[in-house]
Amino acid sequence: MQTMWLSGAEWFAVLRIGLGLWWLESWRHKDKKTWFGGGGVEWAAGIADKHRWAFVRSGFDVVVKPRPRTMAYVVAYAELALGLGLIVGFLTPIALICGLVLSLIYLVLMIHDWAEQGQNLMMALISVVGLFGMCWQQWSLDAGFGLFL
Repeated sequence: MQTMWLSGAEWFAVLRIGLGLWWLESWRHKDKKTWFGGGGVEWAAGIADKHRWAFVRSGFDVVVKPRPRTMAYVVAYAELALGLGLIVGFLTPIALICGLVLSLIYLVLMIHDWAEQGQNLMMALISVVGLFGMCWQQWSLDAGFGLFL
């Protein structure tokens, strides 16, 4: 029997780290001055205002619109925390669930713009696979501290 280059657990860790890098890039590429100045929320408000589903419009109006600066920080730093947490494997199941929720929020908000959906769908899929594959078993702080085993 031939030995594989990496074990199954190590391949799941590669997937986790790749997803973390994807979240980190999502944070890194933001123009922080524009984003924190309200540009990101203004952009999303334009999409939410025209959304075909009323619950998206009303949810955005209730949760995001009244606090644009706070929500800009929440979104940006959630992406940063997800990226770093997944890369180092810290509180990985929590990061995967939070990343799945954020990906699904992006997916629902952008449902009419299929150009964006590939990334959102793949990030959601990787989160689910990583969660059920227990991708924190190798190369992670969680494994080092014996968390979630």
